[in-house]
Amino acid sequence: MSCSTSLEHFSSRYIQAYQDVLDELPRYFPLGQGSACIEGKYDLESDGAVFWKAVKRKSNSDFSNVEHALDIKLHQDINAFYGEFFSAPLFFDSKWGEGELLQVWNQQDFESLQQNVIGHLMMKKKLKQAPTWFVGVLGDGEQMITVDNEDGSVWIEIPGDRPKDKLADSLAEFIDALTPRVTPPVEPIVEEYVAHPGIWQRMKMMWNDLIKGKK
Repeated sequence: MSCSTSLEHFSSRYIQAYQDVLDELPRYFPLGQGSACIEGKYDLESDGAVFWKAVKRKSNSDFSNVEHALDIKLHQDINAFYGEFFSAPLFFDSKWGEGELLQVWNQQDFESLQQNVIGHLMMKKKLKQAPTWFVGVLGDGEQMITVDNEDGSVWIEIPGDRPKDKLADSLAEFIDALTPRVTPPVEPIVEEYVAHPGIWQRMKMMWNDLIKGKK
């Protein structure tokens, strides 16, 4: 099964899990960021949570600009995982523990993601480590879930270190092993340097701490 198909199936199971347990769609705090995911009307001035469900993008996005900027060829799964849908982060249970899959909320979020991927790849190069790119976090967010850019395998990675534990041979295999986790929405504490809500706050905080430590 392809990464795109696995992600689409998981998103469908995710929505169904919320409807089965809570009889409603999942909710998310967009913090003034509109999205095609939002069900119903949304006031950009509102600080409340919205109901949402993943939607297929009208036109796919890719990471060709990142490849050009860094003179690197990225594994094809990155385009399938991030470029085909708009969605809030997806929470899961697994044999490795609780976690969260990163997703793209809107086009602005995608552009911010590209900058984060560039920063991650540049740091990997600085540390003389093989390139990886992130797809989520485990536990309290200190462990990233990353993809080996060479073969597409999925690993646990601590920022600044080499990947340490292999989780699956492919992103599709990894996603297929996950179970949707029904959980209440948590409003993020937004720092001044965080331009958007959700998991990106964690990623930026981790990388900022790493960069400070490597100077």
